[in-house]
Amino acid sequence: MKPERRIVLTGLLGTAGTLIIGGRIAAAGTDGLKLQKSPAEWQRLLEPEAYRVLFEEDTEMPGSSPLNAEKRAGTFVCAACNQPLFESETKYESGTGWPSFWRPIEGSVRTRQDRKLFLVRTEYHCSRCGGHQGHLFGDGPEPTGRRYCNNGVALRFVPQGEPMPELRQ
Repeated sequence: MKPERRIVLTGLLGTAGTLIIGGRIAAAGTDGLKLQKSPAEWQRLLEPEAYRVLFEEDTEMPGSSPLNAEKRAGTFVCAACNQPLFESETKYESGTGWPSFWRPIEGSVRTRQDRKLFLVRTEYHCSRCGGHQGHLFGDGPEPTGRRYCNNGVALRFVPQGEPMPELRQ
């Protein structure tokens, strides 16, 4: 009986989204986060909509992000911790209303199953702070066939030639 309880508990934690552990936000299933802050700390640092998307796993309205039209060379970084997530050459127009990419920078995101809408989807988070970025789909262009569908408010764009922001501590 105890092993069954353990399996159920693990399953619930794996789909629960953001967890608060010892007063700190940590995304479920993202062991080894390099940056953890309390909800109050993140709320002081972020705009309300960015906080809701990044740490409450909300979704912005499609077509609402100015990053949809961003075509310059540069790097897209996590709006919470400034970790580089995507290079501009991997961005493409998916027609979904959200910035989309076919490959993240290696090691910059972590994935897990999302069952919140009674569908099994794959969501991805910044590997450094656990901030929710968006969902991963298998309908993207070659060479990966993947679509990392990102909330624009969860990203910042740094044009090529401009200094990268310091990683948040």
